[in-house]
Amino acid sequence: MSLIPHIMSKSPSGPGSDASVLTKTKTKSARPPLYKVMLLNDDYTPMEFVVHILERFFGIGHAQAFEIMLTVHKKGLAVVGVFAYEIAETKVAQVMDFARRHQHPLQCTMEKE
Repeated sequence: MSLIPHIMSKSPSGPGSDASVLTKTKTKSARPPLYKVMLLNDDYTPMEFVVHILERFFGIGHAQAFEIMLTVHKKGLAVVGVFAYEIAETKVAQVMDFARRHQHPLQCTMEKE
């Protein structure tokens, strides 16, 4: 038997001790930027065609589409929706393609909100 006492080393593990400090990092993902899709006025595209575009590609009811068309006509442009980049890009492409196929010079653009 040994005469030297055994000393058990015990590391502190209670609250406030350095050994038990855990850091939690919360990652907050940033929302993707949004983009405004706008229709621009021209002197050739019929108003009825613009209303049709708004109803077909943006799901806007007839009365509101008519009001937006008047805004485009009077002010030169109107924001017709705000979307994530890929959706905005697709809407612009769809509108531009549809207008060209129907031989109208209607312009549709997008810009960061």
